[in-house]
Amino acid sequence: MIDTHCHLDYLDDPASARGELGLSGMVCIGASAEHARNAVALAEQFGDVWATAGLHPTDTAEDSADVRAEIETLARHPRVVGIGESGLDDYWDDTQRAAQVSAFEWQLGLAQRTGKPLVIHVRDKAGQDSAHRGVMDVLSGWPDVPVILHCFSGHPDLLRFGVERGAFFGFAGNTTYKNAREIQEAARQVPLDRLLVETDAPFLAPVPRRGKPNRPGYMRHTLDFIAGLRGMEAAELERLTDANTRRVYRLPDA
Repeated sequence: MIDTHCHLDYLDDPASARGELGLSGMVCIGASAEHARNAVALAEQFGDVWATAGLHPTDTAEDSADVRAEIETLARHPRVVGIGESGLDDYWDDTQRAAQVSAFEWQLGLAQRTGKPLVIHVRDKAGQDSAHRGVMDVLSGWPDVPVILHCFSGHPDLLRFGVERGAFFGFAGNTTYKNAREIQEAARQVPLDRLLVETDAPFLAPVPRRGKPNRPGYMRHTLDFIAGLRGMEAAELERLTDANTRRVYRLPDA
């Protein structure tokens, strides 16, 4: 069982998260220059950890030529398997859309140059979908870059767009929440060969751990829940999602 998206360096004791609840590997997301350095260091230390390197849309205030140069260098590290997380986030009132789009486009170019998938973050205010529409608009200009729609929200139009484009869809612990009907419906509909499971640890702990700091091993609860949604055995879904993870991130076989 591979956690496709976690922030391992945010945990108090990253080493303790490895191997819990049957976890065999994890991808540590480097969502800023600092966190990309941390992710790479963890991936160098532990053979079951891989890293990404990128700039989160809510961190674009730190975007600069020096930051981009450092992320470019880290992105070519042999333990870095993806770019990002990048994307668009309109949740906050002071959203800087032009800066987010600039960083998003740059990271799409970096993903294209390195041949690594781009991990995409998209978030809106409740009842709005400007960021989701914006992500579709930007991605339309980059049809050949492989992408992972991380912590997928269930947005119906982005679901259709992503399926047609060949995107991978990551489902996190919020899939298990009682009011997450759109996310759950998307988890039923996504083609099995494009389905990924993640934690986004230490955020979005699944039921029955909701309200507590999330850990990579808690992915087991989300995987079991999605298997139930799809009427599958959890072991079969684990086999399929691990294969998907190895394919999109080009991880070595176990």
